[in-house]
Amino acid sequence: MLERPGYLQRLAVAVERSPVTALLGPRQCGKTTIAREFCARRDAVFFDLESEPDSRSLANPELALGSLEGLVVLDEIQAAPHLFNVLRVLVDRAQNQCRFLILGSASPAVVRGVSESLAGRVEFIEMSGFDLGEVQAPNWRQLWLRGGLPRSYLAASEDDSVAWREGFVHTFLERDIPQLGISIPASALRRFWTMLAHWHGQTWNASEIGRSMSATDKTVRRYLDLLTGTYMMRQLQPWFENIAKRQVKAPKVYFRDTGLLHTLLGLTNEAELLSHPRVGASWEGFALEQVLQALRPASAWFWAIHQAGELDLFLEGRGQRIGFEMKFNEAPHLTRSMRNAAETLALDHLYIVCPTRASYPLERNVTVLSIADCPGLPERLRGSV
Repeated sequence: MLERPGYLQRLAVAVERSPVTALLGPRQCGKTTIAREFCARRDAVFFDLESEPDSRSLANPELALGSLEGLVVLDEIQAAPHLFNVLRVLVDRAQNQCRFLILGSASPAVVRGVSESLAGRVEFIEMSGFDLGEVQAPNWRQLWLRGGLPRSYLAASEDDSVAWREGFVHTFLERDIPQLGISIPASALRRFWTMLAHWHGQTWNASEIGRSMSATDKTVRRYLDLLTGTYMMRQLQPWFENIAKRQVKAPKVYFRDTGLLHTLLGLTNEAELLSHPRVGASWEGFALEQVLQALRPASAWFWAIHQAGELDLFLEGRGQRIGFEMKFNEAPHLTRSMRNAAETLALDHLYIVCPTRASYPLERNVTVLSIADCPGLPERLRGSV
């Protein structure tokens, strides 16, 4: 397993600051590994809520947890949502001697109760699979092809990685979704998820997708929100401004992990990926995730005007506006669409993220950014976003 000191540092700060820390992220992204490594340095008690013995020991949770001291870890908290009210009672007691670390594979929007029960008492840390800062930049091709889920990325061979991802998709649909109390047939959800693979990087169109599945707009919207809430998909919302032009108002949809995207597209190696019609969209999603993991902005958007201009990623913070275009091109140029976006949004800087060997300035306030240099973005922006 690769070292991930950034998450350990963030956990240390959050646990010291908040009575409850929630480490959330997709299945198999390494949450339990990080939590156990974090606990190894502290007086901690660990409960896996998918373990039958641990679940039985928490049959009377207020009594069992109320007598503990130090750090208490509750893994896979979405399996026992009734514990949120118990945690609220415990942390509000004057004699409470515990800090709680809860791990979950679903967002607060999916696991009802966490935001309401623990409002003002919980700090959220969102975890993902490996990023370029963790696997080292020269390995970006393998990270792009296999995705960042540790067992996929670290597999001994491409065949092993493909087999693991196929098993992950099957297990996620057959076991993980029903455990959330959601009764959607696995076959229907897999068909929808596969369809989304061909919509990766495009603007969401519920009507068109619904017609393809013989389902209502409301049904496909529910499916998308479910996959978003379990950290499988990302919905990138459009940026709105008082501009007298026809702006796109629907979100763009992306797979958060390109390894899973490639599995659902039936791609098993780099040659197949590079010759596939969706290679540009795959690159866009991969580069976008690397930028977001490097900068961790509070909010992120895309921007588009019908038949006029588009920007893949727009960030605003601390008085600066930064734009990113993701291009699978080793010699990109500044297009009319990019110029239009830069002028309309008054960008302070535009980065074109490409698979080039090195980064270089293209024009004033425009930089071609090598994918390998994405981990260094915080230094480039000097914390402006």
